[in-house]
Amino acid sequence: MGWRRSAVAATALLLAAPAGAQQPEVRLPVLVPLTGFVALEGTSQRNGALLAAGQIRDVILKPDVLDTQATPEAAVTAWSRAVGSEPPPAVVGPILGTQMLALLPLAQERGVPLLTISGTARLGEMGNPFFFRFFPSDATVKVAHARYVVEKLGAKRPAVIYQSTAYGQSGREQLAKTFAELKTPPVLEESIAPTVNDLAPALLRAKAANADVIVLHLHAASTVLAVRQARQLLPDLPIVAGSAMHQPATAALLEPSELKGVCAETAASPISAATQPMRDFLAAYRAAYKADPDAFAAAQFDAVGMLGKVIVDIRKAGQPVTPKAVRDRLATDSYRGVVTTYRSDGKGNMAHEAEIVCYDGTSRVPVLTARYSYPPG
Repeated sequence: MGWRRSAVAATALLLAAPAGAQQPEVRLPVLVPLTGFVALEGTSQRNGALLAAGQIRDVILKPDVLDTQATPEAAVTAWSRAVGSEPPPAVVGPILGTQMLALLPLAQERGVPLLTISGTARLGEMGNPFFFRFFPSDATVKVAHARYVVEKLGAKRPAVIYQSTAYGQSGREQLAKTFAELKTPPVLEESIAPTVNDLAPALLRAKAANADVIVLHLHAASTVLAVRQARQLLPDLPIVAGSAMHQPATAALLEPSELKGVCAETAASPISAATQPMRDFLAAYRAAYKADPDAFAAAQFDAVGMLGKVIVDIRKAGQPVTPKAVRDRLATDSYRGVVTTYRSDGKGNMAHEAEIVCYDGTSRVPVLTARYSYPPG
């Protein structure tokens, strides 16, 4: 808990006061999906980035928000508009894995650090020195996801329902690998397109396979549909979902009674507010947006918070704030945020902890049930 207390002090020093009027402005493009099937996640990402940018001390970050929609082409167009002829020191990249896959070569070509919270595991395996991920990758959260299902729930016949997107395929791959290592192969693996509006056939196939737990790795809209229909068709079967389920905006679309027996993996649950730094973040977010934050907002808040500290440290060292200088410090520095301590594993993966939260059927606020840590090395 010592680092949690230190995070309070660090947050107070970094975020408590408005930026000084004499500080030069630093442009920060924020490329996030605000429309399409990941709009909920993208909106959280944007809100976290803007909240941090508005609070950082000793540097004025000027966010420039562009909607990447839901396609790689739209993300590339937004990148071209945002980066321009004189690149900014860093860019906030979208949560959607297919968009990040399209942007990473462009970031390396221009030498601009790309800060994201996309969980797609492949992103960290591309050897791109300008990639920095502030949400635990699927290689972390999906291991926790599968381990909780087998080790804590004691399940022996999991049925996996996953999205057909790059995000879904990445999660399914890691789940399959971990279930195999745990000698608990799924009795069903079902791919679902984001446009599918009836998951009853997949759930009935899970029932026919005698599944003893439903494992979901879906975006928010599909998660809501899956939980609602599962509660109608398989009311007593436990559900362990992906990080979309922990979002207050997702839970708000379901009745508390529908959430009974539902758990989710995530980096954190800000609404559960287990630490003082998280309680401070929760209060600030509610004041700014009149809504509850999720782990995506908190992780992006921390990413921009670390960027602000890096820029301040570069200036204190008497160096120009260039994309390379920012990249070098992101690759070597550590940062205590409201969610965790961030440190690169050499591949740009900055976050190395995962949580499992569960709903009791009486509230939309989940309870922290298990925590897993996989530090670099």
